[in-house]
Amino acid sequence: MNANVLAVLVIDENRVRASIIEAGLREAGHHNVTILHDVAGVARRIAEINPDVIVIDLGNPNRDMLENMFQLSRAVRRPVAMFVDRSDLESMEAAIEAGVSAYVVDGLKQERVKPILDLAVSRFNAYSRLMHELEEARGELENRKVVERAKGILMKSRGLSEEGAYALLRNAAMNQNRKILEIAQSLITAARLLDPGGES
Repeated sequence: MNANVLAVLVIDENRVRASIIEAGLREAGHHNVTILHDVAGVARRIAEINPDVIVIDLGNPNRDMLENMFQLSRAVRRPVAMFVDRSDLESMEAAIEAGVSAYVVDGLKQERVKPILDLAVSRFNAYSRLMHELEEARGELENRKVVERAKGILMKSRGLSEEGAYALLRNAAMNQNRKILEIAQSLITAARLLDPGGES
């Protein structure tokens, strides 16, 4: 995300406070700014506007409004900076849990808007990288489980050692110009079809 060409959406029912945020953004060089004063139907509007980053100013929100905004933050998968006038530990923890990138208490000043926006984008990018790495690691683990299961089928059905079963999978993959994972998955599927009550 290039910080200076971000499409920024500001959600704020208070027009005076929204103008402070907008002035801070424009002063920082962000000219693609959309302001929503009405939170009704906000998820649909976010989909239409497709912003790079969202700034939410809640002033003194009640619990329901906070929870609605946290649900929104979970759903949009974008950097979210949230300004509130007062908060408690429970609300801060809920904001972090919801993926709010910057949760700012009593800090709505024009000169603070840019550094907070930069922080939100930076934190979101770091979090996204971590989640991507976690997904990759989970995928590798699942792939390993599939290959292990296929080796188990071959060891049982053909009386092979673990090394022999893996060699058979590898050779089949090379001969068919496919990945070992694909061969393993095909073998598991075939075993299920031939013996529905056996290998799962």
